[in-house]
Amino acid sequence: MRRTYAPCGETPILRSWDRHDRISAIGAITVSPRQQRLNLFVTLLGDDANASADDTVRFLRQLHQHIHGPLTIVWDRGNIHDRAGVVRAYLARHPEIATERFPAYAPELNPEELVWQHTKYSRMSNLAANNTVALRRRLADEFRTLSKQSQLLRSFIQHTELPLLL
Repeated sequence: MRRTYAPCGETPILRSWDRHDRISAIGAITVSPRQQRLNLFVTLLGDDANASADDTVRFLRQLHQHIHGPLTIVWDRGNIHDRAGVVRAYLARHPEIATERFPAYAPELNPEELVWQHTKYSRMSNLAANNTVALRRRLADEFRTLSKQSQLLRSFIQHTELPLLL
């Protein structure tokens, strides 16, 4: 249930298509240890695509192009992360990328989960996109806007109570 601008007593009707299409995404909140600057990097995958280990490698490659120097990636225990052979091979070729895992079944420790929650249930709660093109455009706009809001990104990390110096 979300607040709308419908007149009191009139239930708003949001028309939408119901094809059960979806857009998967891979993302990361980055923290610069020297400048303590935060940023958000998100890659939207193709329509109805499940994220794969190859997508993880592509994302790591893109992230590494934007962030020079050593990286520490903290991620959940998904099979597409450092358990996949293609990801392990990529990480072996890049010793400057270290990985750490969140404890099992601990989404409350992952600030990226708060990014998705904020985007889906706050910013886009009443969105009824006509198709995946419109949804993709809106998601890209939301993530672009969110990447410029370092205080909000900082609050996501602080909410998880991770022991990071920000």
